[in-house]
Amino acid sequence: MKPFVSLLLAGAHWPTRLIACLGAAVCIALTFVVCAQLPLTRADLPIIVAPLGASAVLVFAVPASPLAQPWPVVGGNIVSSLVGVAMFQIVPQTALAAGLAVGGAILAMSLLRCLHPPGGAAALTAVIGSHGIHAAGFAFAFAPVGINSIALVSLGMFYHRMTGHSYPHRPAPPVAPGLHAADIDAALAELHETFDIAPGDLDALLTRAEAHAEARRGGRPLSTGAPRRGTPAS
Repeated sequence: MKPFVSLLLAGAHWPTRLIACLGAAVCIALTFVVCAQLPLTRADLPIIVAPLGASAVLVFAVPASPLAQPWPVVGGNIVSSLVGVAMFQIVPQTALAAGLAVGGAILAMSLLRCLHPPGGAAALTAVIGSHGIHAAGFAFAFAPVGINSIALVSLGMFYHRMTGHSYPHRPAPPVAPGLHAADIDAALAELHETFDIAPGDLDALLTRAEAHAEARRGGRPLSTGAPRRGTPAS
């Protein structure tokens, strides 16, 4: 089983991954059914856009990721689609418009704090999509993209609540005093890399690892009521 286990992300387990598979399958199907009630087909628009499949991977497989939270999913897909439509209308050369759409989408999502990888695909779809998508103009960003995204997030919230997961994700509190938040920021700055984990989750993870290491070395036992890193103990 080791080769298979190594394919999972840190902290992932097969039971939760199978629950994620079921959730993605059910909620994408329900999103399709819900959006099929809208008059999108009359305007030659897709009932559901392809980037939503990638959104579902994030929402159900890595719901703790900052990229999978409700605002990044909804805001990222809508904003990126708007950028894509704008590039299609402004730039006559398709290849250049496609590149500017994806690059502009990353910039817009970063500025609005809603970075969501499927947004790049949404922006690209607005450029290379069907005649119906082009005819819809900026409305494409709201129907079907916006409606699809809102439906998926809403179903995701319900599904995760039913299966005992936190979504929208809230970082668990640290369990022991340790490094200051500034120490973590300094270490991240030295690495010159961006990691798909929220600062609060990284804080909690490092604190818990430190507490377990102290317990293993025969230090003070693991506690669940210690103050957050950077907060003086009373």
